[in-house]
Amino acid sequence: MNPPSPALVTQAAVRRLPRWALVLLSVFYVIPGYIGREPWKEADGAGFGLMNSLANGHSDWFSPTLLGLRPDIDGWLPYWVGALFIKWFGALGPAVVVRIPFALMLAAAIASVWYAVYHLAHLPKAQPVAFAFGGQANRSGYARAMADAALLIFAGCLGLAQIGHETAVDVFGVAFTGFFIAAASHTIAQMARVSNTTPYEAQKRPSVWRHISPPLLGGLGLIGLALSGQPTLALILSILVGSGLAMVFLNRWQCARHTLIAWALAVSVVSLTVLLIQPPVSYPLAITTEPRLGWYRWFKLVLWFTWPALPLALWALWQWRRQWRTPHIALPAAVVVITLVQTLMASDPTRTMILALPALVVLATFALPTLKRRVTALIDWFALLFFTGSGVLIWVIWLAMHTGYPAQPAANIARLAPNLAPEFSAIPTIVALIGTAIWIALIRWRTRSVKPAIWKSMVLSAGGSVWCWLLLTTLWLPLLNHGLSYGPLAREVRGMVEPKTCITSLGLSQSQLSALQTHVAGRIVPEQTDAPCDYLLMTSDRHNLNGHHTDVKGWFLKGGVWQWNNRGQVIYVYQRLD
Repeated sequence: MNPPSPALVTQAAVRRLPRWALVLLSVFYVIPGYIGREPWKEADGAGFGLMNSLANGHSDWFSPTLLGLRPDIDGWLPYWVGALFIKWFGALGPAVVVRIPFALMLAAAIASVWYAVYHLAHLPKAQPVAFAFGGQANRSGYARAMADAALLIFAGCLGLAQIGHETAVDVFGVAFTGFFIAAASHTIAQMARVSNTTPYEAQKRPSVWRHISPPLLGGLGLIGLALSGQPTLALILSILVGSGLAMVFLNRWQCARHTLIAWALAVSVVSLTVLLIQPPVSYPLAITTEPRLGWYRWFKLVLWFTWPALPLALWALWQWRRQWRTPHIALPAAVVVITLVQTLMASDPTRTMILALPALVVLATFALPTLKRRVTALIDWFALLFFTGSGVLIWVIWLAMHTGYPAQPAANIARLAPNLAPEFSAIPTIVALIGTAIWIALIRWRTRSVKPAIWKSMVLSAGGSVWCWLLLTTLWLPLLNHGLSYGPLAREVRGMVEPKTCITSLGLSQSQLSALQTHVAGRIVPEQTDAPCDYLLMTSDRHNLNGHHTDVKGWFLKGGVWQWNNRGQVIYVYQRLD
């Protein structure tokens, strides 16, 4: 006997969220952060420098390098796409046009999560309980409302804000992971629809394209994931698909042969692609807890990075524990587990953890129909207090930067960023005021609305997250550029060296080299002290390597520069004595 569904949803609770509201939310979330800012450290700046090198012919397309150095994050496809946009539309500004494909991929990731939940929510075992006297939610309305809620949860994830708006391979990885989940969900929904059709309905066969389009999308997602620096994850997901195909093959070959053949071909192509491009990366044989990332710190990172999706996903696993083998729970849970295990073996956990967000959001969405009213009220109150307090703080510090009042925040900014000279800009301020007015109207609507809706408890979380991100990328953009980019540091170095000269470096990161390449009119030769250059840039870490000072005989120290939020690392500027 099948266990009953834990979802209790009435027809009144599946009212549709207005399309204009979803579009407006997505626009206010995707576009800010891609406009008007400098490349931020580290992956954002390094990625832009590498794409610029490819576009200008300074690097090999099948072995991308930045000034001869291999990228910190492997992944051909994002670098190729960014370089092509610079090559084709560079006249509009390389730093501007290179962000266009990444903004499009972020929008595609949001859409893929919506469609994944929409298809999974159509499954019979994902439907809410049927009431004795009717009144339960209908299938289409329930699926649409759940998909709208998934979009809100995805926009509310804190970990997606900065990394999702960088010119880094991670944005492509998130989108391709979403493609795979959406394609697998569509295929599962097709299988369920075929198995439940009557003989008369079975005669009305859909076109072959409808059968093979999900496998094509899934294959595209897996191949793109492999070409975006995650070949191991793509191969594991391909094995997961292969296991599912084997089970389906034994039961429903005749009714879904086109879909199965297309998926089998996609998995074969993905496996071949991974074998051809597998980078020489060695993973540890066992999961270890190194001091840099212990279990406690890893748990805190996961909890903060994935809020609010992770608590909801855990609640969904508990509520649907009797149906854990059903596809709407098993599929996203498997992807989440595989990706989180990958984070323990990655050099930068946050860069791998972001790939789990699409699947985590899909799983978290199925917790909403099981929440009690007091839990939804707690979620609303937390979102209201947290995001309102954060937004007010952003406005207060912005006011202190421009007027000097309140005095204490103004003094803190002057101490932390002594060279910052904020200038008032009308357009960002107007956009921030419009966003604030929308947030106030959203709070007023939420506190007065009494009509039930599945997505209602996520409105303030998504709206608050988007509002605070909008304020940061408009009001605080000069401050963020001053602290998160190496542009000020590079411009200070430019004032200490002669133009059109040769500069060698020791210990500088790829993001720092990218900023120097952009702002300093000279030839940069990293990690080559024997190069015939007039200037030497050396980090304090390299200068005092292993407690011993690096030999700088024959060089004269002109001075040192540092990042305002990292004064522990100084970049020393030396000039050759002869």
